[in-house]
Amino acid sequence: MLLEPHPGLRISKFAIGAEGAPLLVIDNAVAAPEKLVNKAARSHFSAQGAYFPGIRTRAPASYEYFLEALLRPLVREHFGMEPGRLQFPMCHYSLVTTPTQKLDFLQRIPHIDSTAANGLATVHYLFRGDWGGTAFYRHRSTGYECIDEARRDIYYQRLQQESQGADAPGPGYIGGDTALFERIAQVDGVFNRIAIYRRNSLHSGIIDNARVPPPDPLNGRLSINSFVDVLD
Repeated sequence: MLLEPHPGLRISKFAIGAEGAPLLVIDNAVAAPEKLVNKAARSHFSAQGAYFPGIRTRAPASYEYFLEALLRPLVREHFGMEPGRLQFPMCHYSLVTTPTQKLDFLQRIPHIDSTAANGLATVHYLFRGDWGGTAFYRHRSTGYECIDEARRDIYYQRLQQESQGADAPGPGYIGGDTALFERIAQVDGVFNRIAIYRRNSLHSGIIDNARVPPPDPLNGRLSINSFVDVLD
């Protein structure tokens, strides 16, 4: 499957919260996004990993080639990284499907994907329904918006204490400000839009607890989620 940039591709740059972590939003990313949707509809999804609240399947290799070509000129300018090599430890179609009552504690709060300084994450929204986007958060008691190696132990020790306290979240996906976290930015889920951010930024999908998406690539919350390691 050949994937090319859309002729109307548009890049917007933002800074997240007080710490100013970079966030890129690319609209009209792929010239023929229906190819990706149709490929997903023919694929077999399954539960993968302990934390993602849904099902996944590998995205086509051609998508990695497309994403690498798209990201390479952006990495230095917008993220301050020298793009010697780009590796993709994950590049999957994703469907959020887990019912609210089955979420564990870590699925009910914002998360990071890595503490590494050279790691990026991308979310390519491939749904047309109102299934929500991606939100970014500040941890209230520490003030952290990003969790790097220096902050990791302090953050998780505090989180462990809070998980046993009166402010621990009840069942459901986080939907905005809570006693533990403050929402500081969000990206709306728009068809053929890609959000790009550092993997150590606290973030979460925006999911309506009253309407969890179905396990259907054509009608559910289909996205392609990728991890990108920027190597020297």
